[in-house]
Amino acid sequence: MSDKRIGFLSFGHWQPIPGSQVRTGRDALVQSVELAVAAEEIGLDGAYVRVHHFARQLASPFPLLAAMAVRTRRIEVGTGVIDMRYENPLYMAEEAAATDLLSDGRLQLGVSRGSPETALRGSEAFGYVPPEGSTDADLARQKTALFLAAVRGERLVDADPRMAGGMPGKLAVLPQSPGLAERIWWGAGTRATGEWAARQGMNLMSSTLLSEDTGVPFDELQADQIARYRAAWADAGWERTPRVSVSRSVMPITSDLDRQYFGERSGEDQVGLLEGVRARFGKSYVGEPDQLAEELAKDAAVREADTLLLTVPNMLGVEYNARLLETVARYVAPAIGWVHPDDRG
Repeated sequence: MSDKRIGFLSFGHWQPIPGSQVRTGRDALVQSVELAVAAEEIGLDGAYVRVHHFARQLASPFPLLAAMAVRTRRIEVGTGVIDMRYENPLYMAEEAAATDLLSDGRLQLGVSRGSPETALRGSEAFGYVPPEGSTDADLARQKTALFLAAVRGERLVDADPRMAGGMPGKLAVLPQSPGLAERIWWGAGTRATGEWAARQGMNLMSSTLLSEDTGVPFDELQADQIARYRAAWADAGWERTPRVSVSRSVMPITSDLDRQYFGERSGEDQVGLLEGVRARFGKSYVGEPDQLAEELAKDAAVREADTLLLTVPNMLGVEYNARLLETVARYVAPAIGWVHPDDRG
């Protein structure tokens, strides 16, 4: 299928340690913009960033996404994912619409309940405490529902009659960006949350790890999640075709330096405990480009998804990562059905 899209996903780490090309918060931000520019030149379809709080990683996505957008013209800019527990849904709707308008409709926003983090009850420190009897996941879903309503242009807040000529009524959050509501994705870590996302009308961002383990390989578990998501989408009666992304660590070995960095990576799925739940993580793909092309073409979830996000070792710097992405685009991506934008019909 020639509509396969490929992007990069940066965790935006920065550390002042030996070997790091990303030593400060400024380095992480500026280099994220530069990598988006380089990825667009290579022909990739997307530039995505992770969002983490209380960590030496990227935290506030909208200024960064806006900067990426104004420096590029074609590539999608997005998140994978924003932890909704930390967000004010109406303010976030304003920021998202403004960023989308600046990008001319290229924003792809991944949201979710977030992942394990360094802070103890970090979102509560931001002022968001789940109501009595509800969980973090409940809070994230409630906020997402309000965010979606705002982005869809629903009138949510009572007007002040004194300011509205004596007329009662409700106001929508402004600005609005047409089509943005169809470019919101839910980061789903289980098959059930994938089905829930379909019922909400959100695209599916299948997590880098699934917090369940049925004994089948990770790619097959993910492919099953995608199939269930699409079935739930069809049952919900949505008109449009949804999008589905998976992310993979793909490290082509073409030089001694690559071998030094990645020569010993595991080529197997990893199973472990995450917050007390048995979880399955996908393997890293490491090897010669032709070998990677063959392996990735057999990955069941990569085959099923329309979008593949390549997780990049961002602390190795823009030049190294641009070369890595170019190698994947040239020698690996065609094997999974990706076509350079210049050659698409």
